[in-house]
Amino acid sequence: GLSYTWIFNNNTLYVQEDSRRFVSQGTGNLYIAKVEASDVGNYTCVVTNPKAERSVQGPPTPLTLRGDGVMGEYEPKIEARFPETTYAAKGSSVQLECFALGK
Repeated sequence: GLSYTWIFNNNTLYVQEDSRRFVSQGTGNLYIAKVEASDVGNYTCVVTNPKAERSVQGPPTPLTLRGDGVMGEYEPKIEARFPETTYAAKGSSVQLECFALGK
């Protein structure tokens, strides 16, 4: 399958996943919790097809902070996009992604 990574401000280093940053390998989405001023900049998604040994970069997506101090309100919800059936070979690993959103 495809793999997804993100580049920050045209840096050659990929965005490192940590307690605030997560890259979904199911959708390619980059999730950032508790955005900080240091997160402001341009993010570029890189999609890699290991079998074809090829990578493609998308256009940069700017992240800016709102100047008015208003924070979006989100109702609490669990977001899960699981296939109806997930198959796995014995001894293999399976990754299921679930996100809790809200304020």
